[in-house]
Amino acid sequence: MNIVIIGCGRVGAFLASLLDTDGHGVTVVDVERAAFEHLPQSYNGNTLLGNGTDLDTLRQAGVESAEALLALTQGDNRNLMTAQIAKEIFGVRRVIAKVNDPIRARLYRSQGITTISRTTILGTLLHAMLAEDPEVGEVLMLKTLAHEERLSADAPAPAEAGG
Repeated sequence: MNIVIIGCGRVGAFLASLLDTDGHGVTVVDVERAAFEHLPQSYNGNTLLGNGTDLDTLRQAGVESAEALLALTQGDNRNLMTAQIAKEIFGVRRVIAKVNDPIRARLYRSQGITTISRTTILGTLLHAMLAEDPEVGEVLMLKTLAHEERLSADAPAPAEAGG
C-alpha cells in the first residue's frame, strides 16, 4: 500500500517505521529537516521537506496514487486542513487526522473526516488498565510493547540526562 504521512514527530516516525517494516511504500513529509532524525536507520521509505497543506508538496509526496494519508503534525488545524485536501481534492480513500481536542475531533468525524484524539485514546487506555479490562488494557499494551521492542532494536541509544 502507498501511504503518505504528514508530520515526522514521534508518532509519525513510529508509524512510518512500522508500515515500512511491513513492506508498505511510505513517504513522510515534514517542514523541519531535523524531524527526519526521528526515523530509524532501517527506514527505507521516502522523506520530503515541505508543508502538508501545500498542493504541490502533496503531489510530490505521491498523494495522487496514495491509498492512505495520515496527518500527524502537532497542529490540529494543519491536520484537519491536510485531511480535507487529501479527501476532497485528491480523493484519497483512507484519510486520518490526529486531533488533540476531542470535541473538535468529534465534530470533524461527524463531517466525514476520520479523526483520532490521543487525549481520548490515552484516557481510554488508562481507564481500561485501571479497571483491569483484559480486552482493551492488557492486549493493547502487549501489542504496543511488541512494536516498541521491534523498533528499539534499530534505534540509537538514548543520551544520558545531564545534571
